[in-house]
Amino acid sequence: MTIFYAIVFVIVVLIFIILTGLCSASEAAVLAASRVRLYHLSKKGNTKASIVLNIQSHIGGFISTIILLNTWFNTLVTALTTAILTYLFGPMGALYAAIGMGALITVYGEVLPKMYVYTCPDRSALAFAPFFKPLLTLMTPLTKLINFLAQESLYLIGINIKNGLTESATAEELLGAIELHAGTSREAEYERAMLRSILDLTTVEVTEIMKHRKTMFMIDIELPNQEIVDLVLKASYTRIPLWKGNPENIVGVLHAKALFRALKAHQGDVSKLNIKKIASSPWFVPETTTLFSQLAAFRERREHFALVIDEYGDLQGMLTLEDILEEIVGEIVDEHDVEIPGVRITPDGTYMIEGAVTIRDLNRLFKWELPDEHAATVAGLILHETREIPEVGQSFLIYGFRVDIVRRHRHQITLVRLTPPQLPQEKGSSNKGHEDHP
Repeated sequence: MTIFYAIVFVIVVLIFIILTGLCSASEAAVLAASRVRLYHLSKKGNTKASIVLNIQSHIGGFISTIILLNTWFNTLVTALTTAILTYLFGPMGALYAAIGMGALITVYGEVLPKMYVYTCPDRSALAFAPFFKPLLTLMTPLTKLINFLAQESLYLIGINIKNGLTESATAEELLGAIELHAGTSREAEYERAMLRSILDLTTVEVTEIMKHRKTMFMIDIELPNQEIVDLVLKASYTRIPLWKGNPENIVGVLHAKALFRALKAHQGDVSKLNIKKIASSPWFVPETTTLFSQLAAFRERREHFALVIDEYGDLQGMLTLEDILEEIVGEIVDEHDVEIPGVRITPDGTYMIEGAVTIRDLNRLFKWELPDEHAATVAGLILHETREIPEVGQSFLIYGFRVDIVRRHRHQITLVRLTPPQLPQEKGSSNKGHEDHP
């Protein structure tokens, strides 16, 4: 072999390896590029970002094209090298070609290009973007034929390919992106918690965050007007349910501002007030309503207050717009609120918690992982796990937490002491069992 042919051979091999590397790099760039960043660039008029976004939306055809080109380049360069080395070294030339080209293609055609692209995927994808459209236009007929043959072959053995992400897969992808949100600061953790809470709105039902009917502040509409006005003044609530006959028979919702406006119109004469006319009609929503649907309903009706009922029409509790917003941004505290309602941290590190406190609030506030699938409140979780109505003084170990029953009113658990797993447990307690104190 002359020097000229040797140079030509080396140049051809280098060209094929470079083409293989470009194919690998473009594939990695499109797959690793951030859809969020590309979307924002596209909105600003970046045509390259729009091209890459479109390819990501129809990734199957692009991947088929890249694989096809890579296969061609690798096969051609390996075949050419095998032919030349076999001519020079006989049968052993084929072995030399396989080893040599395998190493070159792996390092310079696959690993090196992808390693570089992963350091700057967005920039790399935008750099390759002008070449994607003509390449796909040229290769589409052939890739469609190959995809058709592949899908039909899979169909023959009972595998049906469906393109696109399912709803659950999309949600999981979003959750993964949220967890990868950069930063370990308190602000970054707060942002991650907010984003996770937004996704939860579609699965959490109103019963999990509502205020139960037994803890609701309500007023008997048949009370004297002066007494009603006094109760409204003392209350820390703006909207107050009115009941008649029995507390579960809600006949209206009294807005403090509407009451004071009517009082001013009558020049402070309480006796002339018609409380029923001042109150607005109650709005009832089913207990199976999700927070996302309820938030949309609040916006549509321009309401901030709803009453939750079960399938039999019985009152279960109340829900406000603030309750839903707190699920996203955390507890919203004003001058009338307690910072953590129903929870007090004792000097020894245990927690005195009212039975009506929701598990979701505890998990969010203290980063616990107590299950809330079968019970919305602390009292409900204890009843579900113990399968009994415990007595004051009994202790339980539930999901690693020591639970001491401190107070009970009739059949309702009203106050418990919770000892987290990291604090020392007293001897003698067992999981979901109980011990009696003398």
